[in-house]
Amino acid sequence: MQRFTGFPSGRLSFTAVPDVFFTELLPQIDDLAELKVSLHLIWLLHRKKPNARWVSLAELRQDGLLLSSLDCGHGDPAEELERALHRAVERGTLLELHGAPGIEPANRPTYYVLNSAKGRELLESVRTGAVGLVAEEKGLVDRPVPDRPGIFALYEQNIGPLQPIIADELAAAEKEYPSQWLADAFRIAAENNVRNWRYIRAILERWHQQGKDSTEQGYERDRKRFISGEYEQYLRG
Repeated sequence: MQRFTGFPSGRLSFTAVPDVFFTELLPQIDDLAELKVSLHLIWLLHRKKPNARWVSLAELRQDGLLLSSLDCGHGDPAEELERALHRAVERGTLLELHGAPGIEPANRPTYYVLNSAKGRELLESVRTGAVGLVAEEKGLVDRPVPDRPGIFALYEQNIGPLQPIIADELAAAEKEYPSQWLADAFRIAAENNVRNWRYIRAILERWHQQGKDSTEQGYERDRKRFISGEYEQYLRG
């Protein structure tokens, strides 16, 4: 089991979940994959622009964070995703929409919205042809299911909401350093209560220049080393 390091201090971003989810819907959900997908959809929809709060099936099929959470040894994550979406639609948590009018129904892209007043209004507009959703697959990037959380997930879990200005730097670091180094560097930062990418980057650069001891004893020495000396500036923020 990978231990959660705890919610970071400072300002955090939040996702609004209706109370009725906990009082009426949660007691009914008896499938873990369905629960994970339902909550992940609420999180994704909350991050969308107000006039485009729908998520395409293509997005979900390439969502490495979601797929990794569904990889619990009970089946193929992609199949678990499809099954969980079907259950959520059957239960009434989500609504399934098909966009791109003029295309054969079997080939139309599939979208999901929350079964809310606005979601139902959008569904009716799509049915009547008043609104046609357009596929957004062009901008999607095929991401394989990670063996462990990717750098973007690590950043949001340990530092905070991802800022576009730093995304390219994180992507470059993910290519340059082994995934275990990234996980250990973020873990050291969290244990030292330093929510700072510059601090994590400095740890990685030191390991790159001087080598990294992969043993648990080596990890403990590094953890203590990075709270003093040249790293004090990062501890002060």
